[in-house]
Amino acid sequence: MAEDIKVRYSDKDLAMFKEIIVDKMEKAQKDLELLRSAYKNDGNNGTDDTSPTFKAFEEGSETMSKEANTQLAIRQEKFVRDLKNALLRIENKTYGICRVTGKLINPERLKLVPHATLSIEAKNMQS
Repeated sequence: MAEDIKVRYSDKDLAMFKEIIVDKMEKAQKDLELLRSAYKNDGNNGTDDTSPTFKAFEEGSETMSKEANTQLAIRQEKFVRDLKNALLRIENKTYGICRVTGKLINPERLKLVPHATLSIEAKNMQS
C-alpha cells in the first residue's frame, strides 16, 4: 500500500491526551460527588465550599428535584466511565482511532471531547 496513513497516535501524543483526560476525570469525579451529596441531602450539606461548580449545584438544588439531580449524577457517572475507558485505550495504544472508519480522530476534536470514539465523518454518517 502506497498510502501513508498514520494508524495511531505517537506515545508523546498519547501522553498529552492522557494528561487532558486525567484532569477532566478529576474534575468530573468532584462534580459527581457534589451531585451525589445534593440528591442525598437535598442540598442541606452545610459546607461553605466556594467553587463555582458547588455554588451552581447548591443554588440549583433548591429548585431542582431529586430526580433531576439523580439524572445528572447518572450522566456524570457515564462521563467518568467514558473517560476511564479512554485511559484504557491510551494504555493499549488504540486511543484516537475512529471505531467506524479506522482513521485517526482529529486531535482538536479529542482535546474537546477526549472520550470520543467516532470521527466527525463517522458521527455525520450516523445522523
